[in-house]
Amino acid sequence: MMQNLKLALYFTVARYFRFFARIRLHSWNPRVVLITGSNGKTTALHLTALQLGSAAKCSFKANSAFGIPFDILGLKRTSYSVFEWPWLFLMAPLYALKGAHPEKLYVVEVDGDRPGDGDFFGPFLKPEVCVWLSSARTHSMLFEHSVGAGGFASVDEAIAHGFGRFLAYTSKLAIINADNPLIVEHARQTNIPLYEIKEREFLNSYTVNTSGSEFTISNITYRLPYVLPKEIFYAIVSSLKIAEYFGIQSTTDLSGLVIPPGRSSVFRGFKGTTLLDSSYNADLESVEVIIRMAEMLPGEKWIVLGDLIEQGRFEQEEHERLGHILTKCDFKRTVLVGPRMQKHVKPILEASGKTVESFIGPKEALDYLLSAVGGGEILVFKGARFLEGIIEHLLEDKADITKLCRREVVWQQRRKKWGL
Repeated sequence: MMQNLKLALYFTVARYFRFFARIRLHSWNPRVVLITGSNGKTTALHLTALQLGSAAKCSFKANSAFGIPFDILGLKRTSYSVFEWPWLFLMAPLYALKGAHPEKLYVVEVDGDRPGDGDFFGPFLKPEVCVWLSSARTHSMLFEHSVGAGGFASVDEAIAHGFGRFLAYTSKLAIINADNPLIVEHARQTNIPLYEIKEREFLNSYTVNTSGSEFTISNITYRLPYVLPKEIFYAIVSSLKIAEYFGIQSTTDLSGLVIPPGRSSVFRGFKGTTLLDSSYNADLESVEVIIRMAEMLPGEKWIVLGDLIEQGRFEQEEHERLGHILTKCDFKRTVLVGPRMQKHVKPILEASGKTVESFIGPKEALDYLLSAVGGGEILVFKGARFLEGIIEHLLEDKADITKLCRREVVWQQRRKKWGL
């Protein structure tokens, strides 16, 4: 009941900003590309931006029911404080009258992490093209009421159906990951043409090292300046298809790709270590692909994992599944951060004979790393519990702190409370 009330209030307030954003969107009237899914959509957005260039406005740093209306209106949050909201409410009607943006295309990333997001955004954005490349348990707790009496056999079905609603409002083309059975099933909510991306049909080879990643797709090689998992090839293919759809010459040079912090960034760390920062978020699927990628890197590897949050009653199941995945990995050492990791993952690893260290708070994990690291290791970070705060204290060049995620004052204050 409480969760339903929170959702209702969330969309009620968001509709206020959507109302005024619709006014400006109507006068602008761009051709809309909507990118959604559980994981990888931000990278897909930036790859698409690289292909489309100045022809498109992209919703960088905006993907929610508030962020997207703000992006259309031109409103910006700065402090992420509650004191910003009166100004935002007052400015929305004025910004609605600012007129059209100059670009003819609008590429917008949409979270889709709440039930009802598809029906909230679909009639509003009216996408011409929709890209859906992943479906996983990123925010399972928000979909719990949809299972059983809610009409779905599993939370996975409920989440996939929610993403499928975006396709139901798409007018011309849907680009999907056709290796995911749930996506294929729920893509049936539309009758428009489907562009199906399958690994065996597109991906010829994939290699990765601490300098970047390389994908050979349809016999053309693409080199990216980030240490990215194999699954990013779906985003590369989708960006190429979007360029083709709009009659824009695509490029094979992806060296100019810039993606936000906390998504497979690499830094030099103390004692000659290499820090692989994928700390922005984590669900089981995204952790698993990072694990598989990290295992391909040469050298001694340690993995530092934070809790999988927002899993609700699936919390124990997801962490235990992660524990069993880790028993099959060859990391020299596994460092767990958070009460969920300690309760559900640690016992599985200990029973398998793996070397594991577990800490409730990030400060304790930081102290352990500072004392235990010998030098030259690759430290891989993924998950919640303020891992970016741990990384901050391990950097060789402190100027790199600005390249980490969650630099806003509100996050600095939270990390300080945890002793970071």
